[in-house]
Amino acid sequence: MTYHCSCRRRLLGWAAISAASAIAPLGLLSGCSEQAAQQRSLAPVEVDRSTSCELDGMLLADYPGPKAQIHFAGQDKPSFFCDTVELFSTLLAGEQVRAVQAVYVQDMGKADWNQPQGHWIDAKTAFYVLGSKRHGSMGPTIGSFAQEADATKFAAEHGGKVLRFGDIKADMVDLSGGALHDTRM
Repeated sequence: MTYHCSCRRRLLGWAAISAASAIAPLGLLSGCSEQAAQQRSLAPVEVDRSTSCELDGMLLADYPGPKAQIHFAGQDKPSFFCDTVELFSTLLAGEQVRAVQAVYVQDMGKADWNQPQGHWIDAKTAFYVLGSKRHGSMGPTIGSFAQEADATKFAAEHGGKVLRFGDIKADMVDLSGGALHDTRM
């Protein structure tokens, strides 16, 4: 009888382990689907004719130069910027307290400068050209590139200095040029 009881306990133990083993992947799948949904929500979003700038309401499609977007925690849609100078001004502002989940800029090595579409890249891995003669929506802008060779070529053609994301400091971004250069505002 003792033998029978211990076998029974052992069988029940294995059954519980088997049931847990069958249920565990469902929990993992649930976690995976939540993670996949979060990754989709952090993917770059394409600009359309109605996409406007977070800071000034300008329509992004109306202006040349690289655009940017920030995915903030707790926000369903990204905040868009019609210029990379606005992006860096926002990210480097001392009062910036919202948690940033993802930041994208356009790869100007592939996108058309005058009408950039698509070619979104992770802003933190990009190369930037500061001080070129090319203008964006807010006047002088910071060119963004996926490849260092493209950034170097751009700087050779249009002037400026090639920098990495972490090299750009708050005193390098100036928003005062926008209204002075934009006749459409």
